[in-house]
Amino acid sequence: MSDPETSLLFEQVTPRVGRTALRAFADTLCRDLCGGRPFTCLFTGDKELRRLNKQFLGSNYATDVLSFPTGEPIGPLGDIAISLDRAKAQASEHGHRIEQEVRILMLHGVLHLAGFDHETDDGKMRKIESLWRQKYGLPIGLIERTGS
Repeated sequence: MSDPETSLLFEQVTPRVGRTALRAFADTLCRDLCGGRPFTCLFTGDKELRRLNKQFLGSNYATDVLSFPTGEPIGPLGDIAISLDRAKAQASEHGHRIEQEVRILMLHGVLHLAGFDHETDDGKMRKIESLWRQKYGLPIGLIERTGS
């Protein structure tokens, strides 16, 4: 039996986001940040992120990325969901390509899967995200934008 792989699920498609490049980035995140543990990433829209946010977190609004860690010490790390609608708007707002924004969101989501929480860890996730963002050549990250 082979090891499970990181899965990318495209419920919504945008022509400016290359699936092959995102697959390679997901594999890099899996190797660099997840200790080889796979994760699943759903690419969808605002409507689905609103539904998931309401169902699991009780917040009735669309957000850019949600993370659902398994909490298990072995096996898949968990799932992330990304709104391509939010990614497109945020990329435009911050002056970079949508593919860069999607990578920022993937990095942020995977760090949450790995157990980091910028709302409670006194800046630890902020520092880690900044280091990896710089290593991957990504523009300003989510935590830096919000200051939390």
